[in-house]
Amino acid sequence: VQLQASGGGLVQAGGSLRLSCAASGSTFNIKYMGWSRQAPGKERELVASITSGLNTRYADSVKDRFTISRDNAKNTLYLQMNSLKPEDTAVYYCAALDRSLYWGQGTLVTVSS
Repeated sequence: VQLQASGGGLVQAGGSLRLSCAASGSTFNIKYMGWSRQAPGKERELVASITSGLNTRYADSVKDRFTISRDNAKNTLYLQMNSLKPEDTAVYYCAALDRSLYWGQGTLVTVSS
């Protein structure tokens, strides 16, 4: 499984961004997909996850602001991020789990105050 993330950028506080993660390769066994982020000097944290049955979970810090979704027909994962805060600044990574855990390259999100 290969993952290609895109959509990061610079946005002002209160703004929105949508991240995308295109999956290719042997994707039919993917059970979970998710987004993690790593801010400078901090550990990577799981932001949101979604199962093949479209059940979702969110970190408390992003609940009600971020929405994770997936288009199984397009093998693409999304993260809609609204009401962005400076503390959301981080490199965002998509991940997929079947029998192994796969990571995409990160995409940088910078939120200015």
